[in-house]
Amino acid sequence: MVYSPKIKEEELKNRLRKDYFNDYDAEAILGDIDFSVAVPIQGPQLFETQYLLWAEAKRANHEDIYESFVQLILTIGKVRTFDKYLPPAFLGAFDAEKFAFISYSSVIDVFYQNDFNWNVKPSDHQTKEFRQLLDMVKATLEKEVLIFHFDKDDKELHRFIRTNFKLGKADISKIRINKNNFTAIYLKWRAEVMPTIAGINWEKAKKAGIIDADFYLADILSEHNLTLREKLFVLLRNDHYELDRRIDDYGFYDSKRASFNDEQRAHIQFWNRYDRPPKREYWDYIVERRDLLVPQDIRERKGSFFTPRQWVELSQQYIADELGENWQEEYYVWDCCAGTGNLLAGLTNKYNIWASTLDKADVDVMRDRIKNGANLLPNHVFQFDFLNDPFTKLPQPLQDIINDEEKRKKLVIYINPPYAEAGSTFSKDAKVGVSNTTKVHKEYITGKFAKRELYVQFFMRIYREISSCILAEFSKLKTLQGPYFRGFRNTFKARLGRNFCVPAETFDNVKGRFPIGFFIWHLDSSQVFKQTITDIYNSKADFVGQKTILSYDDSRMLNDWLRATWVTKENALGWVVCNGNDFQHQNEVCILSKPSNQTSTFFKPINYTNFLRSCIYFSVRKVVEATWLNDRDQFLFPDDGWESDCVFQVDCLTYSLFSNANVVRSSLGVNHWIPFTEKEVDAQDRFESHFMSDYIRGKWQAPQSEGTETRWDEEEKPEATPLQFSSEAQAVMDAGRELWKYYHKQPAANPNASFYDIRLFFQGTKITKTGREQMNSDSDDAKYTELLATLRQRFKTLAKKIEPKVYEYGFLKK
Repeated sequence: MVYSPKIKEEELKNRLRKDYFNDYDAEAILGDIDFSVAVPIQGPQLFETQYLLWAEAKRANHEDIYESFVQLILTIGKVRTFDKYLPPAFLGAFDAEKFAFISYSSVIDVFYQNDFNWNVKPSDHQTKEFRQLLDMVKATLEKEVLIFHFDKDDKELHRFIRTNFKLGKADISKIRINKNNFTAIYLKWRAEVMPTIAGINWEKAKKAGIIDADFYLADILSEHNLTLREKLFVLLRNDHYELDRRIDDYGFYDSKRASFNDEQRAHIQFWNRYDRPPKREYWDYIVERRDLLVPQDIRERKGSFFTPRQWVELSQQYIADELGENWQEEYYVWDCCAGTGNLLAGLTNKYNIWASTLDKADVDVMRDRIKNGANLLPNHVFQFDFLNDPFTKLPQPLQDIINDEEKRKKLVIYINPPYAEAGSTFSKDAKVGVSNTTKVHKEYITGKFAKRELYVQFFMRIYREISSCILAEFSKLKTLQGPYFRGFRNTFKARLGRNFCVPAETFDNVKGRFPIGFFIWHLDSSQVFKQTITDIYNSKADFVGQKTILSYDDSRMLNDWLRATWVTKENALGWVVCNGNDFQHQNEVCILSKPSNQTSTFFKPINYTNFLRSCIYFSVRKVVEATWLNDRDQFLFPDDGWESDCVFQVDCLTYSLFSNANVVRSSLGVNHWIPFTEKEVDAQDRFESHFMSDYIRGKWQAPQSEGTETRWDEEEKPEATPLQFSSEAQAVMDAGRELWKYYHKQPAANPNASFYDIRLFFQGTKITKTGREQMNSDSDDAKYTELLATLRQRFKTLAKKIEPKVYEYGFLKK
């Protein structure tokens, strides 16, 4: 089959329906998904449509097929199509030359990543999010995508569709549960079945470790309404659920029951749509990935984390490198916040492995996995609240190891603890309900901020009560680098061995773009952490280099440098937001017309006495791109080299004038940030302030107050010396001048407009889903777009010129 490269997209879709999908329903429209194929339905459609393919269409033949897949993934993820319709077996992308397919299961995890901005235009292939997603899935696409060319693979394409796009009978009524759709079906189950389960207060049950997902697992792993996996926490027994099964003190079997409040009608009607149980090959996967069904607040609070398999394997490799290749025979291993136990997968000596967790349901999951091949001993898996329970509740053999000094030296506490932060009005990341009143918290934790971190509580009990053991742990870098964790570092004294860092976003339950490290601590050696060189791996588990991690305990911070210049609020040219000293606060740093309580808790007035220092501070905080890797790096009090570098100073001033983070607005007060004279930009009227252009020409003087009003003395300063611009800064000034001139040609131009005002004029605003007004990212004015693009390109060049000086003068350490 051959199609013209000039064929229109709609015509191409029609031809494909006829040539390849004539036996299927390929007419359905699912939002912005270009092309879908489903099992045909004859007669009234009683149940959900079973889709076989969702695809992205492109006309001609010059589009990158991998980028087409990314556009499709963004289209699906933006509106979460998989929550509204059952996902298909395949995703596809095609143009006039070829048709490509990939299994939906190959990319399913992409849709469940945290802290990804899905609210971007899928067709814009230049956004940061698009390129990030392309980097994330490209290796999978290259490895697994199947591409058929219409001209040379016609027969193979027909055979592929015929073999894999299986037609059911016309009266299809049941859809088979598999690893692709069990999470989507769960969301429907929550809406239709969960409310009919009688006698359960779900909020109270959740606090006790009983979650609806366990009832759902009992349902899907059942046949004829009888759960087939006996070791699950909840079992379906015909017309009721059974849970919390145990032998009481008198030797009698006891359990709790939960029935239905509608005589099981909703339950029966719901499961009539689906074919249970899934294929046996999916059972272990579904049980192991119970974490996908656990509410995120529960996962964060109780540590039910699923450590990605790639980091499990890598961490065990690092432990072997640290302790020797025979370490599993020589050492004991205890995961004291094991969740469902996946961190222990791959370990071979089950007689030396112990696993405890807070939730009884997780214990049952681990014991079910043991029954199905997991390399653990049932009596080495137990329920234990590590932050509250006494060690006398541990199994006696594990107590013997902890209480014996020599055996304790051979104990490896191997954990991926919860990263949740206890509630506080000081932290936007704090989790309501996360306990900061545990026994460990009361006995061992001090410090305003460090005491709220749950994983710090784990570390402190291990350090205090299992001294001389080895701690191999996944955690944030706060404990190593955070200023508020200095007290912790002076208490937790241990020798740090091998370690590596990976992107936090590779963990299902973690929000934010920051590093998570794996660290091996030798608690028998007392050392205060100062620095280490860590190995760095990207999201594909490729080694990409090394990085120095510093404690900064002997360093002064950049905010102290800015505070060193005291100024009054009077005659303020603006205000600089100075939150934090690290990259995680970079987006909050900006220049404002006046303070805003909604933006920051730390504002510094910009006056003529600290103007240049404020511009340097602002530029230093912004020119180096914030990445997941430098998120915890601290900006520091610099050395004196910057004071004699006039070029660096003027470059920073120029950067501050044309940064998007300079959001000075003339509507909020006098705009002192116009770098040009009226004559230079053909302004339609006189400016209210000439401070900036006078400063650039060396003609400025301090303002003088008269009563309640402030005026600027415009007399020339004797022996005025104009600022000297580097070629890069001058290029930015020239581009900015052309933009200002074009703006002042507009009939409605405001003579006192700021750079922000000009952008707002041409780009306009929109209302976001949260009801907030936001500037549009582009403009319909072609001339403005061209001028702004030129300015932005020159601005990036200037930023690259400033960046090396940030390190040279000690604002940052590499």
